[in-house]
Amino acid sequence: MSLSLSFLGGVGTVTGSRFLLEHEGRRLLVDCGLFQGLKQLRLRNWDRFPVEPRSIDEVLLTHAHLDHSGYLPALVREGFAGRVHCSRATAELCAILLRDSGFLQEKDAEYANRHRFSKHKPALPLYTAKDAEAVLPLLTPLPFHSEQRLASGATVQFRRAGHILGAASIDVEWGGRRIVFSGDLGRTNDPVMVDPEPVPEADYLVVESTYGNRAHDGRDAQDELEAVVSRTVSRGGTVVIPAFAVGRAQSLLYQLEKLSSSGRINNVPVFLDSPMAINAGDLFCAHLDDHRLSAGECRRACGIAQYVREVEESKALTANPMPKIIISASGMATGGRVLHHLKRYATDPRSTILFSGFQAAGTRGAAMVAGADRIKIHGEYFPVRAEVGNLPMLSAHADADEILSWLGAFRRPPKMTFISHGEPDASDQLRHRIEEELGWPCRVPEHLEKASLS
Repeated sequence: MSLSLSFLGGVGTVTGSRFLLEHEGRRLLVDCGLFQGLKQLRLRNWDRFPVEPRSIDEVLLTHAHLDHSGYLPALVREGFAGRVHCSRATAELCAILLRDSGFLQEKDAEYANRHRFSKHKPALPLYTAKDAEAVLPLLTPLPFHSEQRLASGATVQFRRAGHILGAASIDVEWGGRRIVFSGDLGRTNDPVMVDPEPVPEADYLVVESTYGNRAHDGRDAQDELEAVVSRTVSRGGTVVIPAFAVGRAQSLLYQLEKLSSSGRINNVPVFLDSPMAINAGDLFCAHLDDHRLSAGECRRACGIAQYVREVEESKALTANPMPKIIISASGMATGGRVLHHLKRYATDPRSTILFSGFQAAGTRGAAMVAGADRIKIHGEYFPVRAEVGNLPMLSAHADADEILSWLGAFRRPPKMTFISHGEPDASDQLRHRIEEELGWPCRVPEHLEKASLS
């Protein structure tokens, strides 16, 4: 019985996760993400999908971040009509993220056409908000820790992966083989999210490697956040924090509430300028089983910020000269409202642009963290005069040691471990450590490679 695995994305990069399992004429797609970052990666979003979308029977999602779910509206528009299986929290988050993604792509295309800075005439969105709406009826929640038989014949089980609300590692049993997809693994002993749950065994394993070549900074996140806020406010500046609306924004609010309630930062207003992050916070408080916080801690964390929902409120916030903290999406400064804040505050030497985790190659965030003296936004260059910092210890991804610890819970080595979701050096260094420290066979696949799982 033939079983194969094709790597349609998520190798050689931390974006565009797409893995295709095929068995006896049936097709199961694990994750359906957008490519982000470098232009040559983003252009892949516009390529014809490597297999006919209508030929895919079902989709499994590890979690809701757009690099894992964000291509779904295009897949559905091109003919996919099967079920999209995920955890309940992932389904609810996708309803927020996919709508927002379609809306922003329409707005970005409209802005580019109005200001005539796009090379494309006219600039078009990859998909629309209407395309995103068509995905929502297909989202089918599955419970954690329960084997579920799918229409394709595969049996799947979700285990919590930490990382963000609803994130899962997925165990697929099909054609007499057990294939495990780690998804994005969260941190061990994170103050907000649960630890990634161990997996007992697999014949084949696909594991992420975002931080496969490094260990997280051991400094205390609250100490570092306090120091940045204090010195910025003392010189009359504003702290702008580009943050992922799902996961990172809620963790930042938790840390800021702790600092405020203990008197370590006083009278510094906090603004959450992201309708998507505001909505995600509501879900965070509704899914207490997916994280460590109590209902009261959730309410206090979400209550530390003043919510900014309307565009005019956001513009007024940008223009307001008072010292403050602005948390706004997106986390790598690739789009969204944070770009308008960067236009204003990246040019201000009193202010700070504070990133809070991994910045993929080719993103504004990566450029700024690396010391770029100017950034391009909406076709125009802006000088970077503000202080620029990063708090990598706030990352929601396991580092190399934590990935090795998670792998150590397997009762036996898989026949093959495929290293995915990492930039080339990170993936190769993790491969080397797995081979040397665990003695497992492993490899880093190529984009569009097809492997036989015998």
